[in-house]
Amino acid sequence: MPKQEAPLTALQHYLPKGSYDEVLHYLQHYHVHLTISRKRQSILGDYRHAHTDKNHRISVNGNLNQYAFLITLLHELAHLFTYEKFGHRVQAHGREWKDEFGKILAKFLLHKVFPPDIEKALMHTLQNPAASSCGDEKLLRVLNNYDDKKDGVHLVEQLPDGALFVIKGGRIFKKEGKIRKRFKCVEVKTGKFYLFSGMYEVSIA
Repeated sequence: MPKQEAPLTALQHYLPKGSYDEVLHYLQHYHVHLTISRKRQSILGDYRHAHTDKNHRISVNGNLNQYAFLITLLHELAHLFTYEKFGHRVQAHGREWKDEFGKILAKFLLHKVFPPDIEKALMHTLQNPAASSCGDEKLLRVLNNYDDKKDGVHLVEQLPDGALFVIKGGRIFKKEGKIRKRFKCVEVKTGKFYLFSGMYEVSIA
């Protein structure tokens, strides 16, 4: 299985200094079953509401840096709070979820657990939180500065036009021009075009 249950005491390793006690309170109060997942390219975290004999379940990618891990966890906790208040009567990332995410994010901003550049990006996020943890590219770009750099791994936006790159699974693409916020890339084998986020991690072909 790609997930494993996280002992709550081990969470201190994944969280920035000064945030553990507050996070622990929420997890224990709502009886959250927390799992740490292996890297997932398309999502950073996931929430499943409680039902029958199962508790609320949250998973967060374990490869994230401490700040990205906390933000993702707060994103998923906001889903829990929204479900507790409204059940299935509201949209997953509607106004109610944005309000809950904004409130819990603001609380942790008051604790000063984030560096100034991340704090600034989060203040912008508070104005209109993205539906996906991967959706706020300005925030992801700042968080990327705190990642452990991996040899041979590049962001699509760092590659020059015309560069060949490989994604997970071995498919090879050629980077073309930019279309709004995405990069147009052609798969070498099929000739089909795809749009990539500039923050997508790839290897040079």
